[in-house]
Amino acid sequence: MSESAEQSSDFKITNLAVGMTCEGCAGAVKRILGKIEGIKNVETDVESKLVKVTSDSNVEEGAIVEALMNWSSSTGKSVALA
Repeated sequence: MSESAEQSSDFKITNLAVGMTCEGCAGAVKRILGKIEGIKNVETDVESKLVKVTSDSNVEEGAIVEALMNWSSSTGKSVALA
């Protein structure tokens, strides 16, 4: 497991660095990630450009990043594990 995820037996937290510039970006990130089965909570911080995702322990980090890549491609915003 990478340094970007903390895990317990029931859930894990994945941190992402996302090039959000406004609350519209944050809302899009929340909508996109909220569609993934097993995602429990998405917290965004536009100022620090960080996203904290709480999910079931079986949700892969790659699936979280992949879900944001289409949005990233169309908006030019960066997405990476933090």
